[in-house]
Amino acid sequence: MKYTEKYAVHPADFKNYDTQRIREEFLIPKLFEADEIVLEYSLYDRYIVGGINPVSKALKLETFDSLKAPYFLERRELGIINVGGKGIIKADGEVYEIGYKEALYLGQGTVDITFESADANTPAKFYINSAPAHKKFPNKKVTQKEGKVIEAGSVETCNKRKIYQLLINTVLETCQLQMGLTELQTGSVWNTMPAHTHNRRMEAYFYFEVPENQAVCHYMGQPQETRHVWMNNEQAIWSPSWSIHSGSGTSNYTFIWGMAGENLDYGDMDVVQPNELR
Repeated sequence: MKYTEKYAVHPADFKNYDTQRIREEFLIPKLFEADEIVLEYSLYDRYIVGGINPVSKALKLETFDSLKAPYFLERRELGIINVGGKGIIKADGEVYEIGYKEALYLGQGTVDITFESADANTPAKFYINSAPAHKKFPNKKVTQKEGKVIEAGSVETCNKRKIYQLLINTVLETCQLQMGLTELQTGSVWNTMPAHTHNRRMEAYFYFEVPENQAVCHYMGQPQETRHVWMNNEQAIWSPSWSIHSGSGTSNYTFIWGMAGENLDYGDMDVVQPNELR
């Protein structure tokens, strides 16, 4: 297992960061390494983002020193979305087959968790988010058909997209973790526009299905002090509660959003219209 830690950042300090410092503090440049678990632990809401890429062997999700816990989910819950080939997750004796863009929720108290690929030639890539939890809720697999689908945006504003709400409170019970994915339609490049903040929650974005030689420009910062980070395929980025989180690509793409905080209200957003951004 490889893991790193990131400290929380005050927005007044953030204004002074140059490009390199912004990337160091917020960008997660590489999540997937063959036969490895890669985790990043943020002091924003004690959130964890990670990538698990089993190829030639099964990988067990174990605790690490910063958690000060005998096992990973002693005081946490876990959301998983597969962005690779078909995978198999075993959780306390239960076996789940997880296909491309399918999700699995594992509740607090799940002890023994392993990840493997159904075919080493097309290995699974499990993108994971984890947040502190106070109560055990049932483990549950969720497919795109079982999630809630929202169509948003328009061709005229270049943000026509489908939002798949997979691991959220209108689909299954969680303590605070909410996850889903958004697919930009052909010809659309803008995500989460109009932009917004929500002081009640922090968020993380993971961009994938970004075509070769294309990129996504992720926008962050306070609405009147925005900054940008150029991102490649299969990279993730932290979004503090005071920051907008939006992006535009040189092609259409897909991204996974995950969040945790004070409430479970997906619509809890302090919207900022495009003409109000600076």
